[in-house]
Amino acid sequence: MMLEVAIDVALVRRLIAAQFPHWKNLAVRPVDFGGWDNRTFHLGDEMTVRLPSAAAYSLQVEKEHRWLPRLAPLLPLSIPVPLAMGAPAEGYP
Repeated sequence: MMLEVAIDVALVRRLIAAQFPHWKNLAVRPVDFGGWDNRTFHLGDEMTVRLPSAAAYSLQVEKEHRWLPRLAPLLPLSIPVPLAMGAPAEGYP
């Protein structure tokens, strides 16, 4: 059984402030549908924050950061470029 982590705007703000202080003043708000494996939030007007909803999904983050930039030029559609990768903190895996 996979235990999901409670992820809310307050947690996202704390993680951003601690790990990416240059973005700490940007507004954080949840997207309408945050996904299953990840919870997604708007960060300012142009970025998103995606947090794995359970520790078991955290391995996907490293894969995305490694492979998305390599795959993007080969695909016929726009692929977001990862800007940063956080670390476990604040009781979040």
